[in-house]
Amino acid sequence: MELSFLALLLVMAMAYANGANDVSKAIATLVGSGVSDYRTTIIWGTAWTVAGAGLSAFVASAMLKTFSAGLIQPGIVTPPLLASAILSGAMAWVWVASRTGLPVSTTHALTGALVGAGLASIGSQGLAWPAIVGKIGFPLLLSPILALALSVVFHPIVRRMAASWEGTCLCVMPASRALVTIDAGGHTRTLIQTSLLGQPVVAVPAQCERTGLRGLAVGLDSLHWLSSGLASLARGANDTPKIMAMLLLGSTAPSWPSATVQFIVLAAVALAMGLGSYLGGLRVTEVLAEKITRMDHVEGLSANLTTSSLVLVSATMGLPVSTTHVSSSAIIGIGILKDWKAIRWVTVRDMVLAWIVTLPVAAFLAAMAYILLSRLG
Repeated sequence: MELSFLALLLVMAMAYANGANDVSKAIATLVGSGVSDYRTTIIWGTAWTVAGAGLSAFVASAMLKTFSAGLIQPGIVTPPLLASAILSGAMAWVWVASRTGLPVSTTHALTGALVGAGLASIGSQGLAWPAIVGKIGFPLLLSPILALALSVVFHPIVRRMAASWEGTCLCVMPASRALVTIDAGGHTRTLIQTSLLGQPVVAVPAQCERTGLRGLAVGLDSLHWLSSGLASLARGANDTPKIMAMLLLGSTAPSWPSATVQFIVLAAVALAMGLGSYLGGLRVTEVLAEKITRMDHVEGLSANLTTSSLVLVSATMGLPVSTTHVSSSAIIGIGILKDWKAIRWVTVRDMVLAWIVTLPVAAFLAAMAYILLSRLG
């Protein structure tokens, strides 16, 4: 494999488009539940997304193998322009969707583009249809249903746990080597305290910020922020290897020429994804935060926990699920539990239509890109 400058630019452009569309999936609940404003949450999601991109080097090798070598028949020599056509077609559709505020799946776009460009270049016989259907099609079809079901089951449990935690905070006190809970009545309970360099914990006022204890206070707000960060981390780890795999497309044993090349590609994808998240993530975030259903604090926390757990497990197993479908379905599931009429079904309809057309539109754009690049070449 030779790392050409054009191929690297296309990979970075795809990562940028991915960031602009997908950062919203993990941070929309923070805005929708009134915890924070758009700009702060986008910065938060961007930072965790970049961290997830770095994490993918350690947890998502199976995903890299699936997209680089598992979707083309063994022994088929792929044309040099195939990867460029796939990236061009997928990037064009994700960019259009981001500009119009539609949350679409990068995984769907890449899969559709691979099929379209593959049919135009190596024909139907060159594509590994069982792998495309089994390893990609089935998980993508199942993930929104599973996310919807998980949110319906998981949310009541989170709601009950949050109710018992309401008004209570956790104070981490490094100076006293202690971990203390403070309930709404101002009563304290020492969970952990070492015997070294610590002072006894005494009764303190109800509000953590007024306790006078020097440490970190953790309440429901903090847990919601952490769940959003975890969902962003999962998204970065899930999407980065799919984009990087385009540079290894068709390899019988996908591997990088050197650790330096792998690092350059990973850093470039992480940087571009971060820039796309920060500069272009507002439009889709507005749709998920405000135009599906209004959320309270606990509902946002529950949606993020559902999204992050399902996406992280899938990324580790090499099953390419769509963060878009998972997060959106989790939000819809919580809306159904709360009040069927509270969901803006017109927005849901537009989203589902965008999901449906992603595969054929990306396939068409990638096929046209391959034909055009072939003629120019």
